[in-house]
Amino acid sequence: MSAPPVTVLTATPEEEAAIRQAVRTADPALISPGARVAGPEHIAGLVELLSDETVSGPIYDIPRPIDAGRIGAWVARSRRLREAGEALLTVTLDQNGKVAAYSRFTVWPERSSAELAGAQRADRQNSGHGTEGAARSFGFMFEVLGVRLVGLTAATDNIRSARVIEAAGFTPMGERLSRLPDGGSRPSLYWEMTREDWLTSRRLFNVGDNDKT
Repeated sequence: MSAPPVTVLTATPEEEAAIRQAVRTADPALISPGARVAGPEHIAGLVELLSDETVSGPIYDIPRPIDAGRIGAWVARSRRLREAGEALLTVTLDQNGKVAAYSRFTVWPERSSAELAGAQRADRQNSGHGTEGAARSFGFMFEVLGVRLVGLTAATDNIRSARVIEAAGFTPMGERLSRLPDGGSRPSLYWEMTREDWLTSRRLFNVGDNDKT
């Protein structure tokens, strides 16, 4: 299950309201032209994507076992949370209309904070898509949703994600326990970044670099 960043910020009522409204109305196409809010029509594609263990294995907060019922409930809950201004689940479709990637933004408006989880189809990995998509997603959280702090986790053996996160300028903060949907937990590497640091680091973060790991 998603958990707010270790660093605690407090949003003003006006800032909290603005973030909630941004989550409700943000256009996923700002992340990628093929991105859209996940709906019932994408359940089968998400099941196909996440049934590949090389894709879903490192991700701690998706429901398991992966099947249409659990993924459908996850999509429905994400849509309800979007209406509350607290989450946004998106899918990216390829040129054939198939789900090639997903992103889930979890937002704590009262803390002006957010978290991101996501994955892309195995055939799109190691091609530079991950680095470019990460840069757009980080900018989306800070500049569109309007949060001031982002916390990210990755499995301790997820070298690819760790390199992308650190290349973007996130600060390593050791490990934290991530709660699993089944009630268990796992140790995860953990990073944070403020909006001010993002606005500085994005000028240095080359979105064209390939994450060939």
